[in-house]
Amino acid sequence: MSHSLPESWRAIVADTSAIINLNATGRAEEIFRLFPAPPVVTETVRWELQAGEARGHQDIAGLDALVRRGACRVVEIGNGAAIRSSLVEGRAADTLGDGEAATVAYAAAYGRAAMMDDRKARRICQERFPAVRVVATVELLLHPAVRSALGEDGQADAIVAALREARMSVPMERVAEVVALIGRERAALCPSLPASARRLADRT
Repeated sequence: MSHSLPESWRAIVADTSAIINLNATGRAEEIFRLFPAPPVVTETVRWELQAGEARGHQDIAGLDALVRRGACRVVEIGNGAAIRSSLVEGRAADTLGDGEAATVAYAAAYGRAAMMDDRKARRICQERFPAVRVVATVELLLHPAVRSALGEDGQADAIVAALREARMSVPMERVAEVVALIGRERAALCPSLPASARRLADRT
């Protein structure tokens, strides 16, 4: 049976955390090719990834390779500039980092879904821009379209790699599904899973 990603994901903008997580899977290009149109990242996100190179991270190289191969595009913030400013100014509880703010702003301005993992960023996006569809990286990795493309073992390996190498965040409502797919033994070795899930995995 063939599977496809949801129509609401047709146009998607990825945050810094999503690129880092997908790079860690080693299968980012295959996953991005599942989208009917190449996902985009903002120039701000590319800058954040480039800044990470000085700390020994290689995610800018991964992103640039995706762009060269046509699997992803880098875009300017454009009409989202005013929205981005509103997201970085104010009380700390109500503001976002530059990359997250640019991602939310671009999604809101251009009617795209936003792929991001930070809990605060997801909350603020959903509160201020309820029309924006927010997608967690793990939600993408768990999708049947990814399983169809990578195979069940490949899908599980990709999730484990994102959890262990990139410390991918997993919303609580998806933890049980992740543990069921990757197995309890490997789940116990993934530090970004909630401690309760790792203890349960370790005991069984």
